[in-house]
Amino acid sequence: MTLFERSWARAWRGVGARGDGLSSRDRLLAAYREMHRAYHTLQHLGECLTLFETAGVQADRPSEVEIALWFHDAVYDVVAVDNEERSAAWAESALREAGVDEPAIERVRAAVLATRHAVPAATHDERLTVDIDLAVLGASMERFAEYEIQIRREYGFVPEALFHEKRRAILDGFLRRESVFATPWFVVRFEAAARRNLSR
Repeated sequence: MTLFERSWARAWRGVGARGDGLSSRDRLLAAYREMHRAYHTLQHLGECLTLFETAGVQADRPSEVEIALWFHDAVYDVVAVDNEERSAAWAESALREAGVDEPAIERVRAAVLATRHAVPAATHDERLTVDIDLAVLGASMERFAEYEIQIRREYGFVPEALFHEKRRAILDGFLRRESVFATPWFVVRFEAAARRNLSR
C-alpha cells in the first residue's frame, strides 16, 4: 500500500466518513498534479503526510489533521487570493456529503484556513497542521534550495526584482517571529535549521 493509499484510508475512516472516498481522493491527487504547480504538488503533499506519520501522535484529533493536510492546497491558483477558502470549501463539501459530523467538518475547515498563515492558529491541531505545512523551512539546505526554485517557477510571470523583494519580505516575516514553528515538537526538531535556511 502506498503512502497516499494508506494515509487516505486512515484519515477518511478516522473522521467517520462513509464509504472509501476514493473519488474524492483521486480528484485531490489530480489537483496536486496540475501543470502550473511546481511546489504545491504531490511532492509537497507526500512530504506533509510522511511527516504526519511521525508528528500526528501530537494531535488531539489526528484524523482531522491528516484529512486537512490532504485538502490544504487542493485549490492553488497563483493569481488568486482565496485558495485556502476554496480548499476549505472543497473539504467541507466532500466531508458533509460523506456524512461526517458538523463539528469535525468545522475543525477541518478551520485547520485548512489556518494554512493562510495570516494570523496565529487558534487551536493545537491548527498549529500542528500549519507546522507540518511549513516544515520545508526547516528541511535540509538542499531541499530548501529546491523549494525556493519551485516557488520561483510558480511565480515565473513576476519580474525578477519584484519577486525577490516580495519573497524576501515573506521569508523575513517568518524569521522575525519569536519562533518559526508553533508547537514544541517542531521547535525542537526544525527551528534551528529553519532559522539557518531563512537567514541564508
